[in-house]
Amino acid sequence: MKILCISDETDPLIYSDHASTRYGDVDLILSAGDLPLKYYEFIISTLNKPLYFVFGNHNLEFLNQYISNNQPPYQDTQQLGGIPPFGGEFVDGRVRYDKRNDLIIAGLGGSIRYNNGEHQFTNRQMFGRIVKMIPRLIFNRLVRGRYVDILLTHAPPLGLGDGVDLPHKGFSSFLLFMKWFKPTYLLHGHVHLVDFNANRIHPFKRTKVINIFKNYLLEDEQLGGGRDVSRCP
Repeated sequence: MKILCISDETDPLIYSDHASTRYGDVDLILSAGDLPLKYYEFIISTLNKPLYFVFGNHNLEFLNQYISNNQPPYQDTQQLGGIPPFGGEFVDGRVRYDKRNDLIIAGLGGSIRYNNGEHQFTNRQMFGRIVKMIPRLIFNRLVRGRYVDILLTHAPPLGLGDGVDLPHKGFSSFLLFMKWFKPTYLLHGHVHLVDFNANRIHPFKRTKVINIFKNYLLEDEQLGGGRDVSRCP
């Protein structure tokens, strides 16, 4: 499986007439947030592949409409209070099953609370969001043999590629999520990489934590239905 991962900044290599040549063979797109919806719309229309996304702590123009309507974003624009019907799937605070790729994706957007801004959470609040996912995760374990394949977040886990300043601190509750539900990957953004040769990957237990800032191409033939279910107790 090949996944185009994006976050935080638009990439001219993607936002171009040559995007289909470079990325036409990907299976799907995952976004960790802080990107405009029109960017998603361009990617979907160009590559014709499903896109799943969470919101970060910036570019929140349509966040409240998505949360309050609790509907797929491809519904009528008027019904959704003006959200562009661009065709991406909102997974922030949710667990979704991509049947085509046999892939289970959970999403937890937002950042650590640092100035009481929108879509910021204390660690306790983020833990509460995880608790709400547990019934669906258990259902997946019973029906599909695993809890989740990918946890898509905006912020990183605590101590695994997070920043030293408060706004870029990670969530300790994500460490618990990885211990309990053993996703193959935790994909996050939020921490901008000035040096693109910097280490993006931090292993934790059975999970590979990857900073997908701007553009990251994830290739793994064992994802989804090809995954070794013996990973789960």
